[in-house]
Parts: sequence; structure tokens; C-alpha cells
Amino acid sequence: MTELMPHDFWQEVHPPGSFETGGDFTSFFVAQLEDGRQLRLPIRVLADGDHALASLIINQASFAVLDALAESLAERIWPFGIDVIAGLPTLGLTLAAAVAQKLGHGRYVPLGTSRKFWYRDEFSVALSSITTPEQQKRLYIDPRMLPLLEGRRVALIDDVISSGTSIVAGLDLLASCGIEPVVIGAAMLQSDRWRAKLDDAGPQWQEVTKGVFTTPILERTAEGKWRAPA
Repeated sequence: MTELMPHDFWQEVHPPGSFETGGDFTSFFVAQLEDGRQLRLPIRVLADGDHALASLIINQASFAVLDALAESLAERIWPFGIDVIAGLPTLGLTLAAAVAQKLGHGRYVPLGTSRKFWYRDEFSVALSSITTPEQQKRLYIDPRMLPLLEGRRVALIDDVISSGTSIVAGLDLLASCGIEPVVIGAAMLQSDRWRAKLDDAGPQWQEVTKGVFTTPILERTAEGKWRAPA
């Protein structure tokens, strides 16, 4: 497989069968969309050195890749009759806006981690991220946006669901406002670690969580390559 420069990732959706999806991987993992198209993702080694994850940074993706992922996710959540999209920061906002456009919406509701002076603390929850674990942040909703969500069919969108922490924070924040989404969406469902976290939040959430594609936790081989568990 051809090596990629860091800035080359997430720039092209390849036709079905462009790359082998079985066997071992070196510098990138091949993710496959439902229609067979493929996307090359960089491999990020975890702290133990023996496991790794495929990475997606959607605000660094080409417009073509963003468009393809947004269209696929919009198709998956369309049957839920969505009235409005709520997006999780930071990277989820890029996807949420694009999905809202694909659904024909004129706007979406961005959640945020930057507290404006008119925000209210009771409409916020603690937030942590797998990519920024050392940062102590809070997730807010602009109270002026609440009329757009109340009594409507809401989809909660993030770019990647990994540990499930960010999605649960979003669910908790919306619940504090009396809002329960009808579907959760993401471009990538990264391993299965999020499932237990969502189960703790409510037994209904796994069934209504939709992703464009899934990626596993990779294991290091004796040759120093990366392999998906059987």
C-alpha cells in the first residue's frame, strides 16, 4: 500500500475494491462505506503501544469527502423525520451543518464549549474528550436556541463516536432542557467502546445510533503491523 503524507489523509473517497480490507495494515486503515466506497484513515497508536485506532479529523477532510459522509449519514437518519440537527463541538459541528443542508434544513443548532456571557450555567454539563483528556471543559447550549429544539424531532450529531463520553454529555445537556433526540448520528463509529456508555445513559440509545462506517481497535502483530481482531 502506498504511504501517505499526513496532509493527504481524508482527501478522497475511493471506488469499491481500490484497496484490500483484510490482512495487515501499516500506516493507514481502509474503512469501507455501505456502498463499498473506501476511505483511507491514519492509524493512531494507543498508550499501551500494542493497540491503535483509525482516526478521522473531519474538518481537515476535502469537501468531497465531507459531502460524501454527510450525504450517507443524512440518508441513514432521514427515516426518523428530523426537524432539526444539534451538533456537538468541535469537529461534530462541521458534519452537523453539512447533514442539515443535505436534509434541506435552513439552519442547525450548534452546541459549544465557549461560554458567552448570556449563557446560563444550568444549561451546561461537564465535557471530556478522548483527544483532549487533559482539558476540563463544559458543554453549553445557547438558551436563545431552545425554541428551535423544543417539541421537535432532534438528531444529535458528532463526527466520531469513540468512548461515548461526548455523546452522553450531549444527551445529558439536551435532557436538562427537556429535549430527547430521536436519533444519534456520526460519520464513524470507532470500535465498540461507546456501547456500554450509551447503555448506561439509556437502553434506547444503541438502537437509534447510526454511523456511516465502523472501525475496530487494531492489534499490533509480531511484524509490527496492525490487524483487526478476527
